[in-house]
Amino acid sequence: MGRGRFPGMGGNMNNMMKQMQKMQKQMEAMQAELETREVEATAGGGAVTALVNGKKELINIEIDESVVDPEDVEMLQDLVVAAVNEAMRKAEDMINSEMKKLTGGLNIPGMF
Repeated sequence: MGRGRFPGMGGNMNNMMKQMQKMQKQMEAMQAELETREVEATAGGGAVTALVNGKKELINIEIDESVVDPEDVEMLQDLVVAAVNEAMRKAEDMINSEMKKLTGGLNIPGMF
């Protein structure tokens, strides 16, 4: 066994480091691109629509005036929360899906 080599590594460490740097650059580019994407979710049969970007920020919320009832504000609040939460889940799913394509399904904690 040569000096500085680990059994079973099957390649040189320099090559692996270059590959990791390349993957890191690709991930940074992917994250920048994902930040520009938007996902939409609705609640109450379309009564409330939430729009979230790839940074998981709420961009817009639309409320159909037919569900604005001063006597039932709680229902409207529930619809808003449901729409926003679903949009956030969709944004997270979109991010995870794109990152898995990039990493080939590797599960590296803290990567994204």
